[in-house]
Amino acid sequence: MNVPDVFDRLQKNVRYASRTLRKMPALTAVAAMTLAKGLGASRWKINGWTVCGTTLVSFAAGSLITARLADINQVRADSNRVFELRVYHAAPGKLPALESRFRDTASKLLAKHDLKAVGYWVPDDAPASDNTFIYILAHPSREEAKKNWDGMRADPGFQEMAKSEQTEKLVEKVDSTYMRPSDFSPMK
Repeated sequence: MNVPDVFDRLQKNVRYASRTLRKMPALTAVAAMTLAKGLGASRWKINGWTVCGTTLVSFAAGSLITARLADINQVRADSNRVFELRVYHAAPGKLPALESRFRDTASKLLAKHDLKAVGYWVPDDAPASDNTFIYILAHPSREEAKKNWDGMRADPGFQEMAKSEQTEKLVEKVDSTYMRPSDFSPMK
């Protein structure tokens, strides 16, 4: 990690800590007074305000450290994240029916099985606009993706939808591509 990144993260963490302190002023004040009393401001030859100030600075530093640790855990948790690009090639004239199936049934099944849709698209330009339906899923990892897809395939609602697909034949072909974000990607 280079120096500007460290300062940028530090600045974000300071903002986070100050927002946290501002959101809970009563708790902050009570905690500071309790700590000041606990530190024995009356026993030492130290001004009570000095102890309160030191306590607040310590509390802010603790918040910064906590925010930093939470940020590290979040980055580690997302480091295996993958996206799945799914391109459905609809049978001639069946794209509206395919969109309806996703709107009414498939999207709900995906959500039920933690297959998180980023979005659904239809190309704007011909010839793809006549028969192509695209969506992207976000998965915590490839392993989670497999587990969630297996769960969905075992779902009676999915099996019923698959049977109706056999009779209606909405889709000619499905392309699926797993993708990982590049190091400079704004979405990770």
